[in-house]
Amino acid sequence: MQSFEINKDAVPNWKKWLIAARPWALPASTIPVGLGTLLAITVGKSQFHLGRFLLALLAMIILHFAANMLSDVHDYRRGLDREVTPVSGAIVRQWLSSAAVLKAAIGLFVFGSLLGIILVLMIGPTLLIIGLVGVAIGASYPYLKAKALGDLAVFLNFGVLGSMGAWVVQTEKFSFWPGLWAIPQALLVVAILHANNWRDTVTDKEKKVFTVASLLGDSGSLRYYGFLLFAPFFLFLAYILIPRYLGPSLPALPLTLLLVLFSLPAAISLWGRAKRRHAPRKPLDFIILDGATSQFNWLFGLLSLAGLGLDLLLRYL
Repeated sequence: MQSFEINKDAVPNWKKWLIAARPWALPASTIPVGLGTLLAITVGKSQFHLGRFLLALLAMIILHFAANMLSDVHDYRRGLDREVTPVSGAIVRQWLSSAAVLKAAIGLFVFGSLLGIILVLMIGPTLLIIGLVGVAIGASYPYLKAKALGDLAVFLNFGVLGSMGAWVVQTEKFSFWPGLWAIPQALLVVAILHANNWRDTVTDKEKKVFTVASLLGDSGSLRYYGFLLFAPFFLFLAYILIPRYLGPSLPALPLTLLLVLFSLPAAISLWGRAKRRHAPRKPLDFIILDGATSQFNWLFGLLSLAGLGLDLLLRYL
């Protein structure tokens, strides 16, 4: 068996904490903030408040780090994550103790929540409800994951709530529309989690942890993964085209969002990799499918933001 162990004495302390925080997963939380902000400006006709945007982005990043660390502590202490792989965290590698990471997670939850309170004081109580729900989901995620509710948790936190919160930060008004428009991005974040849980199905069942992947089984997980990959394209097409046929009573997303179609070849490539999950020649393809899906989420999200940004630019030309 291939070894992925690295001598912890050879790893600088800052890198150990960087691995524990998992910053490469940040697109899952930062893109919804950018999406909700640009939607507020382009569709909601709001003025752009740079300071509020940066504060909301920082709060989301810190809370995401906290949730990542708390999840790693829970998985390690329950024996769900003990084997070192290319995507292992700092606790599994014995670089940091679970107690130290837990303390850091609690501190980050407190700090991120304080930043959220500052935003609430600036904007009003509308944001408070969204923030409280988001923090509660993040703090209880390890327990939700064990009850097959992890997919729903990330769908809400790293898509719907993130976009709705960013919309409120800019407009100071509540709306369900940004949450609806964020569903494509939310599904791709769920795809990242599902790829991870799909890989860990056997060990999760042994520890009596039931994820959507373990409930669906291998073939069901493949179909579910395909839905999570390709449904976002159809949803964006619906958001762009259907309101234009039903009339001005429904807000339509700009045509420039069709830029996301440039990511379709990458989705097809991921689908092919998932179908070849049992191929003996490239076993790492499936092991790191969650990382590859995260990269695709980043690509799709950047194209979404670029589409909204292009619409904004064309208005000023």
